[in-house]
Amino acid sequence: MKENTYYLGIDVGSVSTNLVIIDGNDNIKEKIYLKTNGQPIKSICEGLEYMERHLNGDYQHHMNDHIDQKALYEIKGVGVTGSGRQLAGVIAGADVVKNEITTHAVAAQKIVPDVKTILEIGGQDSKIIILKNGIVYDFAMNTVCAAGTGSFLDRQAARLGIPINEFGGYALHSASPVRIAGRCAVFAESDMIHKQQAGHSIEDIICGLCEGLVRNYLNNLAKGKAISQPIIFQGGVAANVGIVAAFEKIFGQKVIIPEHYDVMGAYGAALIAKESMLNEEVKTKFRGLEVAGNNYKTKSIECNGCSNMCEIVEIISNETKIACWGDRCGKWSLK
Repeated sequence: MKENTYYLGIDVGSVSTNLVIIDGNDNIKEKIYLKTNGQPIKSICEGLEYMERHLNGDYQHHMNDHIDQKALYEIKGVGVTGSGRQLAGVIAGADVVKNEITTHAVAAQKIVPDVKTILEIGGQDSKIIILKNGIVYDFAMNTVCAAGTGSFLDRQAARLGIPINEFGGYALHSASPVRIAGRCAVFAESDMIHKQQAGHSIEDIICGLCEGLVRNYLNNLAKGKAISQPIIFQGGVAANVGIVAAFEKIFGQKVIIPEHYDVMGAYGAALIAKESMLNEEVKTKFRGLEVAGNNYKTKSIECNGCSNMCEIVEIISNETKIACWGDRCGKWSLK
């Protein structure tokens, strides 16, 4: 396999958009974690622009060392995942489109081959994945309650005037954690305010919050499931040492935090893309990193072809329609 052959993974979520480029040995060559900010097309293009700049810059550096200019990189496969995977797949030209359960499981197994339990908490939702003999045996997702997710923790850190990267550390200095109702984001916040007014320290309140949110996570997602080692924790919230400590306290054992915990969905998508493109005769659908410079817009129309009255979303690139979806019969999307 050529040294300059790479694979791209894109994970588009409601809070973050992550891109990863891996080499032929499954090592992460470049990665970027971006805020989606309600504009997934913009964040996808920013990520592609970043990759183009860094890869071109890397090879420009090597060319100055008399490396042949023909040794430019080649992205041979693209995988997309996340709630915005359809959109990412259309813009970038995806070879594989996979759900988050699959991509997170593949990435975790690459890091810890015998992993049994995957805890994943992102910006807006959370999930648990149970594996047996290297296969996803059971899983659960919570996309309804925000308690414990990254956006909720960001909100509480801002309310307390604490940088989010320091928020979890306060929990580690707690002498006597208070009990916070973590079953609901609204209840948790009001309970925190009540405990503040009662005079409890910030450290004890934050520690109690972390423990309450972990109890809520396990009660909602892990009920009836056997939690076995090794346990790996990924997603943006894995950076919160208070949440990690709360998990370890309840489990009574260490939880593994992978080096690239924040982009594991994109990493898994890239790994799956590589696997799918091993056949040298298969050509990638990748449209090139330069598509980030195109002008994209969306248009919504209502189909009057039948009583369903489907709302059709059209994706337009440089005045050319590149995709449609939203129909039930395929009249538009199959075009």
